[in-house]
This record gives sequence, structure tokens and C-alpha cells, in this order.
Amino acid sequence: MHSPHHPSKLGFFTLEALNSLATSYYFFYLFFFMAREYGFDNRDNLALAALNGFVYMANAWLGGRFGQRFGCLNALGIGVGIMTVALLCGAFVNSQWGQVAVMATCTLGMCFTWPNLEALVCEKELPAKLPHTLGLYNMVWAGMGALAYFTGGALLETLGQRSLFWVPVGLQATMLVLLAVLRKQEDPLPKGQPSPLEAPAGLPPLNPRPIARAKTFLKLAWLANPFAYVAINTVVAVVPGIANQFGLSPKFAGVFCSVWFFARLGTFLWLWWWDGWHYRFRWFVSAYVMLIAGFAVVMLAPNLFVIVVAQIAFGMGCGLIYYSSLFYSMDVGEAKAEHGGLHESAIGLGIFGGPAIAGTALYLAPHNPHSGTIAVAATLTLGLAAILVQRYRSRGRF
Repeated sequence: MHSPHHPSKLGFFTLEALNSLATSYYFFYLFFFMAREYGFDNRDNLALAALNGFVYMANAWLGGRFGQRFGCLNALGIGVGIMTVALLCGAFVNSQWGQVAVMATCTLGMCFTWPNLEALVCEKELPAKLPHTLGLYNMVWAGMGALAYFTGGALLETLGQRSLFWVPVGLQATMLVLLAVLRKQEDPLPKGQPSPLEAPAGLPPLNPRPIARAKTFLKLAWLANPFAYVAINTVVAVVPGIANQFGLSPKFAGVFCSVWFFARLGTFLWLWWWDGWHYRFRWFVSAYVMLIAGFAVVMLAPNLFVIVVAQIAFGMGCGLIYYSSLFYSMDVGEAKAEHGGLHESAIGLGIFGGPAIAGTALYLAPHNPHSGTIAVAATLTLGLAAILVQRYRSRGRF
């Protein structure tokens, strides 16, 4: 039961759901918008995605630190406010460079949202309850993201291209109202004072995992998660190209290319229900192998059926890797917002790295349409090698 002096976590989960719907719709369908409005091809959209990742990578950690020092609800309000203003401007901007500036500003605002939402949801949870809470957190944002991608193409066609801005603005306005309500209650993260998670005095610790082993898995997860986002954001940026290849409208691209979102959601549900994967290297490395295989097949498959099947493996691999990164980030450290910021900055590194690598390969080898896929697959393989090396160095802790 929640203390009457602290906001109910239902409010935080509601904020998370609204943020996921708004950001997923805008950032995923921005590539369709830019292709239709300004003729962006795969290479252009990959460059746009790389810029998005660079801004997020550079500022997400700062967003988490800001929340740790000044209060997570305050940081969240700033982030939502920045995104709202940016997208309001985007609804009236008619130049491609203006839209690039809108995207970069919106990304900056988003840096103040996810690290602090993670902290708000996880703070004051005892270690024994943390996996349950993280599972709910993962299922909320992943479920809303899947819904946004599945229905986003239809929304874009039905409501028009500028709905890319107005729909998120409406959702963010709702967030600002909810934030105003929650601010009337005591902020669960006082300024500058991260809340400890140790058991009450006189009771044994509730989390029995050896701290050295936990930190090793945290390093592994922080290593793997950027590579997962290398793959994810390469795929997302070229979906308009895949849709064009198979003659799909944005509506049907949203349907056929959202399979991996639902596979990731199902994986989150499974990992939430079953905790046997915690601190188990075989599960972790198997997920990474599935990620590589799923990515390669999605990008190179000759027909939609194979793409759909490959997305299931891809989504499952992404799910366990992401869940690992967030779980170990929250399980090991007490500075929740700051650790959440590091987790999100690692995601930003992947969002930047994948499109940057694929786009550079397409620029250097423009006559080979698979050069970007080959370059990213090679990068993912290097990531697997790095994981195995880290495991070998830490084998005494496994």
C-alpha cells in the first residue's frame, strides 16, 4: 500500500504509457513523413536517425543527473514541456532542415523523460519487489510502443501527415495535466537525495546476489544493449524502404513490420513471470545470437512471410537484452535516475551507431544495396566477441 504522502505509482505508469505512445508515434513515423514530404531515401533517413541517437546519447545521462539533483517530477515536466513546444513548432514548419531541428529539440526534451520515469517507477521498491516493478514498467512502454507502431500508419493516412505532430502534442498536454496533479503530492525523490534500497534495520538483506557478479552482469548488459539498438534503429530507419520494396502503404507497413514489437512485449511478459534468467549468461548470450540472426534475415529476406518470422526471433533477442540492461542498472545502484540516465545514454549510443554505420556503408558502396546490412551485421558480431571476452575475463563470477 502506498503512503498517502507519496504519489501512487499508477500515476507514474500512466505517464510512462502516454510518453511511449507520443514518442513512438512521432519518432517511428517521422521517417515516413520525411520520405513523403521531402523525398528522403534510406541513406537520408539513416542520417536522421543517427542525429537523433547522437543527441540522445549526449544528453540522457544529464537528464538523469538533473532529476537526481532537482527531483524527477521537475525534470519530467521540463522534458515534456520541451517536446510539446518543439512539436507545436513542427506542425507549422515546411522545410526539411526545420524539421531536423524540431526532431533534435524533441529528442533533447525526451532525455529528461525516460531516465526519470524509470527512477520514479523503481524508487522505494525493496530488492525483492524490484523485478516485478520493472516487469510492469517494461510491459507498459513496450505495449504502448507496439500499439503506436501497429496503428500509426493508419493514423497517418486517416488524419493526415501533420497528425505526426498533433497526436503527440495532445498526449503530452495530458501528461502536463497529470504532472500538475502529482506535484501536489510529495515528490518521492527529494532533491539531491537518492533513496536507499537496503532492508530495514535489523532485517537481513533482501537481495542475495553477490555484488561483484551483479556488477559484471551490469557491464555485460550495458555492453550489449547499445548493439541491440544498433540493430533496432537500422531496421526502423529503413522500414519505409522495405515498405516501398514490397509495395506496402504506411498502414500495412505498420501492421507487417510491428511483429517484432509484439514479440518483444511477449518476451517482457515471460521474463516478468519467470526470473530464472537473472544472472544466467547462457540466456543472455543466446538472446544476442537471436538478435544477430533476426536482424540479418529481416534486412535480407526475399518475402514478407520470412520477414514476419524473423521478426519474432529479433523481438525476443531485443527483449531479453533490454530487460537485462534496465534490471541490472536498477538492481546494482542506488542513484536510480542517474543509473537510468546511463542506461538511456547507452541506448542513444546504439541509436546513433547503427544508422551511422549503415549510412556510411551505403555512402561508400552505393551500388551494393546490402552494404549497410553487412556493415551492421559485422558490428553486431564484434559485439558478440566483446561479450565473450568479458565473460572469459569474469568467468570466476559465473
